[in-house]
This record gives sequence, C-alpha cells and structure tokens, in this order.
Amino acid sequence: EKVIVYFADSYCSWQKGAIENANKLIRKYIPKKSNFNDFSDKRIMEIQKKLNRRPREKINFDSPKQRFFANVG
Repeated sequence: EKVIVYFADSYCSWQKGAIENANKLIRKYIPKKSNFNDFSDKRIMEIQKKLNRRPREKINFDSPKQRFFANVG
C-alpha cells in the first residue's frame, strides 16, 4: 500500500496549521526566546498534562488524552 507524504515549506506557517496551533498553546506557558534550561522537567510535564487534557474543537471537544485512550484498547 502506498502512502503519500507531504512536507511543509520552511517559514510557511499556513501549511502546518496543527503544529502552529500547538506552538501557540505552548507559548502561553513558555514565552518565545525562552531558554528551556530555565524550566524544570517537572514544569514541562505540568504544561504537557494541561495541554493534553485541554478539549479541542477539532476532535469534537474531546481532549487528546481522552481520544488517545479511547483508541488504544
């Protein structure tokens, strides 16, 4: 079975909407130009948990965590 793969052009944010949206959400907690060394692993994990538990319109207002575990078993 063939799989089609698309690659976005650098600096073309309109070609990669999902990642740009994720970056926007992350920027609420970690400002641009921040040094990740200034954030503990614990703090990064807290941010990750918040984002994975946040309901998303694109997935019928489920959270990524809910959708993941609904499809695992």
